[in-house]
Amino acid sequence: KVVVAMSGGVDSSVAAVMLKKEGYDVIGITLKLYNNSNVTKNKTCCAGIDIQDAKNVAKKNNFEHIVLDYQDKFFDGVINNFVESYSIGETPMPCVQCNQTVKFRDLLDEAKKIGADALATGHYAIRKGSLKNASLHKAKDASKDQSFFLFATLQQQLNYVRFPLGDFNKTEIRKLAESYDLDVSNKP
Repeated sequence: KVVVAMSGGVDSSVAAVMLKKEGYDVIGITLKLYNNSNVTKNKTCCAGIDIQDAKNVAKKNNFEHIVLDYQDKFFDGVINNFVESYSIGETPMPCVQCNQTVKFRDLLDEAKKIGADALATGHYAIRKGSLKNASLHKAKDASKDQSFFLFATLQQQLNYVRFPLGDFNKTEIRKLAESYDLDVSNKP
């Protein structure tokens, strides 16, 4: 059983469908990170349209999908830290903070609670190793590599997390999305 963190974008959608087609028992989880009335850009993560896109992918591909309201966790673990760091002249990195707290602490704990054997994401990174002492490496697609944003991932987290897209480039992922007939195949 694998939990897939689904943002509603093409990468996490392909990761979920790919794992489902490989025979895994997939549960998609999308995190509601903020009130939709506060969203003013289309290129966001886990906004209302993204949640619906993730639900549609799960329904079309016959796997369970759960939405978790993580607004408080997101503001406590990411936004408040961002504001505090910025106000004292630091250059905060909210994506790194989100990975450290919301995704690889809180969501990982949730995945374990529901009995998942692993948590998969749509990050472009490569995880090498077995169930213990796994290591993090750059993705095949250097232009999309996200291993830098995962530098703070702890060993016990890395042992549990999987990155099924690491050996692909973005063009291949878009082609897979088209072959899976995903409505999000051209989503930015």
